[in-house]
Amino acid sequence: MSDVRMMVADKRNYAVRTTEDAKQIVAAYLRDTALSRYDISFGLPEINDRYHIWKVPLLHLKEAVGDIVVNAFTKEIDLQLSSEAAIIQKRIEANSSSSSQTTRKNRKKKKEYVISNLDNMIIKGRSELALKTLPEQSIDLIFTSPPYYNARKQYSEFETYDDYLLLMRKVIRECKRVLIDGKFFVINTSHVLIPRNSRNESSSRIAVPFDIHQIFIEEGFEFVDDIIWQKPEGAGWASGRGRRFSADRNPMQYKAVPVTEYVMVYRKKPCVLIDHFIRDNPNQAIIEASKIEDGYEKTNVWYISPARDKRHPAVFPAELAEKVIKYYSFVNDVVLDPFGGIGTTAKAAKKLGRRFCTIEVSDDYIQHTINELEYNLIDIMNDHKMVYEDLSDLQEDGEFKSFEHLVHELLANGHTKEELYDALLKGLH
Repeated sequence: MSDVRMMVADKRNYAVRTTEDAKQIVAAYLRDTALSRYDISFGLPEINDRYHIWKVPLLHLKEAVGDIVVNAFTKEIDLQLSSEAAIIQKRIEANSSSSSQTTRKNRKKKKEYVISNLDNMIIKGRSELALKTLPEQSIDLIFTSPPYYNARKQYSEFETYDDYLLLMRKVIRECKRVLIDGKFFVINTSHVLIPRNSRNESSSRIAVPFDIHQIFIEEGFEFVDDIIWQKPEGAGWASGRGRRFSADRNPMQYKAVPVTEYVMVYRKKPCVLIDHFIRDNPNQAIIEASKIEDGYEKTNVWYISPARDKRHPAVFPAELAEKVIKYYSFVNDVVLDPFGGIGTTAKAAKKLGRRFCTIEVSDDYIQHTINELEYNLIDIMNDHKMVYEDLSDLQEDGEFKSFEHLVHELLANGHTKEELYDALLKGLH
């Protein structure tokens, strides 16, 4: 029990003053219920002085199965706020059936702390192919902003939107392989406006972040946060969206001017406790050196002005990369950007004492990255060298088709969902 919590309990004159008090009250309650026949332990009770309650987590085989809430004044169990006994029981039984002796043994086994031995790397090549050359579990953080889907002529390289999503799936799948278990993949994306071809057509807007989110979940990542990158109001008018309504003010013509992008945060499963990366790091000086200074972002809305660079049509600001790297990695970690561009992420990583691995297919962008990383930044790293690899000759070793891509392809070729559903059912029987 911390001094802060004791002070809160004393100040409110609670009858339940300590975590042990809360546990004993819940233990007595459980003895008189059907849950008494299960081996239940307690997590760390938490006090909520706004509602004058204690919440006591219930654990079975170290897995959370529910909460019991205690009124801090009366010591009574608040059944309305507590998990229902029947639901707790079902969770315990499901937990028991899925926990074999082998699984229990593995849970007790201490997780090995993985330290990557990668040097700083600049790789020229297609991301989905170059990633295959990196060792498994060799990356500590991935931060990237993938190419827009056909929103600008520079990126009009995808025949269909499904082809774009297929590329993203390939990259995300390979990124999962190289990312260390439990560490973060942060991706900057935005909705894309496809301009109309003529006055007789309408422009279309594609919710790219939502489709990419679905791929992350299907590929074995856990969703953590959706951070909103908000730009100054004037930045959105360049898209042209909202100009018609601004002039005419007719209902149904209203369109909001876009001034935000998404910074989506995911963790690779299995999501080991964050404490493992802090407590078990063999170099505790690194943990201390990685502390976040005052002035950090306290909400999920980040106000950052966009960046411009004549060398690249769609750079993201160094400030955005630096915040992500500070918040989701430690000093000396390896930060990967599979769509490296002119090296914004790599330069931010080096500036902050991290190692970098950047992959880019463009000759010009690669050269800009090499020049700046070699000559224009002070090397605050340790003895890790910088390695350049040209993997532009790598070829696909086979045609990759995801199930989702195949379904979309069949639908595009004139098959109906009902036909596909019937064919799938027949194949299963």
